Amino acid sequence: MKPFAYLRPATVEEAVRARATHPGSAFLGGGTNLVDLMKLGVSGPELLIDVGRLPLDRIEELPDGGLRIGATVRNSDLAAAPAVRERYPVLSQALLAGASGQLRNAATTGGNLLQRTRCLYFQDVSVPCNKRRPGSGCPAVEGVHRDLAVLGHSAHCVATQPSDMAVALAALDAAVEVTGPDGDRTVPVTAFHRLPGEHPERDTVLEPGELITAVRLPPPRPLAHGHYRKARDRASYAFALVSVAALLEVRDGVVHHAALAYGGLAPRPWRAAAAEEALRGAPATADAFGRAADAELSAARPLRDNGFKVELARRLTVSVLARLAARHR
Repeated sequence: MKPFAYLRPATVEEAVRARATHPGSAFLGGGTNLVDLMKLGVSGPELLIDVGRLPLDRIEELPDGGLRIGATVRNSDLAAAPAVRERYPVLSQALLAGASGQLRNAATTGGNLLQRTRCLYFQDVSVPCNKRRPGSGCPAVEGVHRDLAVLGHSAHCVATQPSDMAVALAALDAAVEVTGPDGDRTVPVTAFHRLPGEHPERDTVLEPGELITAVRLPPPRPLAHGHYRKARDRASYAFALVSVAALLEVRDGVVHHAALAYGGLAPRPWRAAAAEEALRGAPATADAFGRAADAELSAARPLRDNGFKVELARRLTVSVLARLAARHR
């Protein structure tokens, strides 16, 4: 048993101050990932700062028609919220595709965004891992990497970001509100997670001491339909091999607007900018959807055992977009 101290701050300011003055500390939300990592020896904070009871548990309507989701809103509550189910169904679907009912009841919005990779080598402290111990190496490159990245990885890390929710948020152009020792700032979800480059130990752009306080959703496009689909090894309680979050607006058989994001393919939710560009103004047909997927996936660099992900992503893209296009007929 490794001893640690515990603090339950009453305010966001107190939480940020405690984190800034204790470099060996960590914020604790629902604990569904952090506590597991502590048991494995991957993480060993000297102080846990419990932010789970801070007044950040509301879903608020914004004047522009969007939503502001507090960082401690539980995943199950967010998925079931009428405003989310009716106006942002792709987000509700993504949340319900993740984990299990028990875990969704505990997991928080902020914690979901910050969950760490499930790469086997990261979770095994007996082997090297650049994300856990910088400079020690990445055995996954030549080892077990079937579930790992084909886009955005580097020679130093090929891990994937496991969040389903974050993929939907990327497609929705959501933004993350954070506060820290230097004040408040807002970061687009698409820029929140980092690619590994030469520093895979940094998962996000958060600075030391910064705390997620909310996620902001822009107003929904009234004519766009959305859908989230996840391919995995079993039907529940499994992380994505590939997932697709898509929004599609079709007018007179032509794509007017498209937003597409992938999960399971990269170290961060992968916004498919090349595919979106290929879709705009294209006919809403399976052939056009396939060409758009090819435009994005041509940049893939699969490893020895995960090349199947490229074709799986292509087929999933075509299937999801065809389903959405059919709803416009």
